Amino acid sequence: MKILDFYKQFPDEDSCKDLFIKQRLKEGIKCSKCKGTEHYWKKNREQWECKKCHFRTTIKSGTVMHNSKLPYQYWFVAMHLLTCTVKSFSSKSIQKELGHKRYQPIWEMTHKIRSVMGLRDDLYQLSSEIELDDGFFETVSIGNNPKTPLKRGRGSQRQTTVIVMAESKEVELNSQNKKYPHRKKVGFLKMKVISKGFSKELFTPVVKGNVLPDTIIKSDGSTSYADLKDSFEHQPITTPKKEAGKMLPWVHKAISNAKRLLLDVHHRVDDDFLQNYLNAFTFKFNRRYFDNLFERVLIACVSQKWNYLGETKG
Repeated sequence: MKILDFYKQFPDEDSCKDLFIKQRLKEGIKCSKCKGTEHYWKKNREQWECKKCHFRTTIKSGTVMHNSKLPYQYWFVAMHLLTCTVKSFSSKSIQKELGHKRYQPIWEMTHKIRSVMGLRDDLYQLSSEIELDDGFFETVSIGNNPKTPLKRGRGSQRQTTVIVMAESKEVELNSQNKKYPHRKKVGFLKMKVISKGFSKELFTPVVKGNVLPDTIIKSDGSTSYADLKDSFEHQPITTPKKEAGKMLPWVHKAISNAKRLLLDVHHRVDDDFLQNYLNAFTFKFNRRYFDNLFERVLIACVSQKWNYLGETKG
């Protein structure tokens, strides 16, 4: 959605609230007490009342805005800014655009939106044929003792391990199909933060939770992927480090682009919240051909509830 169209459609608080209510009705109102789905609308209180147990549900309850005191228009502007460009906006930039005095509530709002983006993508699993590799993202940790010497390379306290999985399918090159220089077409992408570690005990459960059985997995020859052959058709590729980008082009491109995004926009990323930033990156990547990403984020915000520090409930 273009910025002029956005402000024409949502010029004030009421227009944002009206669309949020309509989207809630599309998703369906469910009583949190008795799980009933039939409700009366109490216009004077702006609440839904359950026909069965008479428990009342507010407009924001059960959504990403649960317990939020920020205006609906703040949320709508943040959702638009986080999706209107290939890159993104930092929480500080959004705070300046909104003219809000305090940074903390805006920071929390943007992380809630990024969190439900990831939860929405978790509804889908990868299939067919995928590329698999790991990336190391430079992060900071508040709990680290500044006097403790830092390691270098793999296992460094400055690096957080991320497992990257991308659906990748061979295509036949022709005069109308020159945009795939590696002869592979990318599908759905997932990026999952593991920890500051690197072992098959950490990797295997994550892959099983995000990839359908009988999927063909192509990866490098790392021993961390050794157990994948028990559940998938695993095809490890042993290749020189310089040639890895040609054999697994899309995961390497995703890692490179994500690192550049974090460096350009956010500069300093805490390891506790790296997953949220990657959620926003993969959400937009997976919907790169959608005309209106704002609508997709709104659906995610209405259908998912976010709790403190990224815990989510369906």
